[in-house]
Amino acid sequence: MMMMTMITIIIMMIRMMMLMMMMLMMMVIRMMMIMMMTMMLMVFRTMVLMMQKMMMMFSMTTMMTTMLMMMMMMMMMMMMMMMMMMMTMMMMMMMMMMMMMMMMMISR
Repeated sequence: MMMMTMITIIIMMIRMMMLMMMMLMMMVIRMMMIMMMTMMLMVFRTMVLMMQKMMMMFSMTTMMTTMLMMMMMMMMMMMMMMMMMMMTMMMMMMMMMMMMMMMMMISR
């Protein structure tokens, strides 16, 4: 009887831990998303400002260069976003795997 109770308690603990981890992961993902969004906004603003400056100067070459720079920046940002997404997905997958493993162990 005592043994059974102990096992159940352990299982519960493990489950709780898993839940906590999942929650944490979600939080982290959310934070990352927010940060990315803010970064994008900031970059966009700076770009707009730069564009305005270039317009003031009104030389075609500079305009072109700025455009190119913008493109590059955007590309970089997109890449970053993709990377973050991938990372988060991987983490989630890992967690799921762990959970599955644990369940298997417990069931056995």
